[in-house]
Amino acid sequence: MTEIPILFTHNDFYVVAKPAGVTMHDAELGIITLLRRQLGEQQLFLCHRLDDGTSGCLLIARNAVAAATLSELFAQHHIQKFYIALGAGKPRQKQGTIIGDMKNRRRGQHILLKTRENPAITQFFSQSILPGIRGFILRPLTGKTHQIRVALKSLGSPVLGDTLYGKEHSDRLYLHAWRLCFDYQKQSIAVTCPFYTGVHFFSRECQMWLTKNSQPEQIHWPTGKLPKSMLQEL
Repeated sequence: MTEIPILFTHNDFYVVAKPAGVTMHDAELGIITLLRRQLGEQQLFLCHRLDDGTSGCLLIARNAVAAATLSELFAQHHIQKFYIALGAGKPRQKQGTIIGDMKNRRRGQHILLKTRENPAITQFFSQSILPGIRGFILRPLTGKTHQIRVALKSLGSPVLGDTLYGKEHSDRLYLHAWRLCFDYQKQSIAVTCPFYTGVHFFSRECQMWLTKNSQPEQIHWPTGKLPKSMLQEL
């Protein structure tokens, strides 16, 4: 396997470009094991997780204290995460906020419920960029398993290449952790991860769309449906 690109280096952490297909936890082929071999550092810690098929920005702490601090920033919603997805078909809504509890089902699937006791919250904007393919810019405000994939399935536009929640086969799962924005020790940090795989990501139409929306943290994200407790943290 080629080296994992390092997007940002700090004394306390790295932001790396996780390749699509690399898992989080495998003892031999997991992302931490691969990075320890590549960087020659044993004190590396996951601060959050991405699905195996998802590529993009992954924050890796370089010591236990930083791991605890960064994990708390995630828990308090002080790290903004922005994703890009390509969806198969036209969604029921072009933009909005998807809120609902998630429940495990068989075969590793999750479903979105109408209840909101401990909900997954995902905000999104979308645009048609290729025939039969919709581009989504997403801001997940929680970190539930398969959250974005379930959200797009609920809209009727599952992620292209997601055979667990959709029917459209492709060369990869078209879900990418595009950008991380946060403050750490009085330093403002914003890291964008380029694409390395995915023929549709490299299409002219997709590239033009992404260039137009290159700073998603400046988008006016709606707050009308968000819980009051979360509004105080954002």
